[in-house]
Order: sequence, then structure tokens, then C-alpha cells
Amino acid sequence: MDRIRAILLPGIVLPAQPAYEALVEALGQDVDAVAKDLEIYADDEPPADWSLDTEIDGVLREADARGWQTFHLVGYSGGGAAALAFAARYPERLLSLALLEPAWAGRWDWSPAHTEVWKKYQQMEALPPEQLMPAFMRLGVKPDVVLPPPPPGPPPPWMAKRPAAIRALLRNFSSYDLDRARLAAFPRPVFFALGGRSNPDDYGEIAERLARVFFPDFQLEVFPERHHFDPPHRIEPQRLAGSLRRHWERAEGRTATD
Repeated sequence: MDRIRAILLPGIVLPAQPAYEALVEALGQDVDAVAKDLEIYADDEPPADWSLDTEIDGVLREADARGWQTFHLVGYSGGGAAALAFAARYPERLLSLALLEPAWAGRWDWSPAHTEVWKKYQQMEALPPEQLMPAFMRLGVKPDVVLPPPPPGPPPPWMAKRPAAIRALLRNFSSYDLDRARLAAFPRPVFFALGGRSNPDDYGEIAERLARVFFPDFQLEVFPERHHFDPPHRIEPQRLAGSLRRHWERAEGRTATD
């Protein structure tokens, strides 16, 4: 039987390889899992015309270069928002969709609490780089979560690109037209991994809204001890790999191996 084909999109902070290394190993040799970096980092600065459409085009190029007419798509945080946009634009290319706490899911049906969260995200654009990252991380988790300090030593070179990319991402979320009707018509299975210690007014509401408004074939799995910055693909890769394999095998009509 052919290997399962999947493209994995990371978030806006870690590059794809360190973000998904443990998960790719846990998935096993019969899964052709491609950890693809975001297009926003193709150059030293985000392109002036960057949008989620730029990420859609990058996923298409990756799949076409591999000769993949159809494949599974996984996206975490900013990559999860790009995965949603891809599903709305090219549903016929996807066998399934897996969302690992997408950073954004359209601009409709927000609760007052979610609206307040996004006001705080928008206020971050004015912060200097040394303040932006701590504020960004604090907003993504419950108030009692103790976030780890930065690792000792100088930051890796790629970290210098992150503040500008976060600002570009937040600006695009404020204007991007995610096609609600096409997303609601997405016919394939959708899996959502949610951390129990993530901000419930942010990622918890996104999960609830997607389950309620869209995706009749929607599976939510909660990882009680995880939050947005110690996500299951890095901390519990074996458990998430099993869930993804079952999700993919069901989408393809295969016999489950787990």
C-alpha cells in the first residue's frame, strides 16, 4: 500500500524541522510527512504583499513538486490558519485536515471574550521586539501557566525574523477574507488538537466555533496538560501521531494500524 502523504505547516515561531522532528519520527516510515517552512520566512523580511494566499501558493508548489494530487494537511498556530485558508480554496486537493490550535479562523461570530483577546493581539503591533514575544506568549495561555524563560545563550539567527512576521500575520488576519461558504462545504474529516492549558477565549473558542458552524465530520481531542507553547506535536508526539494516523487511515478508508 502507498505511504500516507502529509504536509505539516509550523507556527510563526519555530521553524518546521525542530517543530515537527519528534512527530515525524513518531509517525513512522509508512508516512511521508513533509515539514514545510512558512513562506513568510523565505526572505529576511516578510514580503510587502504577504498574505495567507502566499502560504496557500507555497503548499501547492510543495505538493505539485512531489506529484501529490491529494494529501493530508496539518497546521499549527499560524500554519493552522494557513491550512484553513487552503481548505477553503482547494478542498479537492485534501484528503483530510488537521488543526493544531490554529491562530485564527475567520472574522465572524466572535464572542465578546474572543473580541477582547484580539484587541490585545492588535495592540501588540506597537510593542518593541523585546516586549512583543513575551506578550504574545502570555496571551496564548491560561493566567496560571508559568512560561519557561528563554534558553541560555544568544538566540538562534532565525529568531530575529519573528517579530516582523508576527506583526504581518496579525495585520493579515484583520483583513483576510476567509471564504466562509467554501469552508462550510469542506467534505473531508477534520481533526482538532486543543491544549487544556491554552487560553480558552482564544483557541478554545476557535475549536467550539469550527465544530458548531462548520465541519460535520469534526473530531476534537483535548491534551489536558498541554498549552500553545508546549504543544503535543513536540511534547506528546507518540500520542498525537497515533491520533493523526487513525484520522488519516479513516479518511482514506484504510484499516487502522493503531
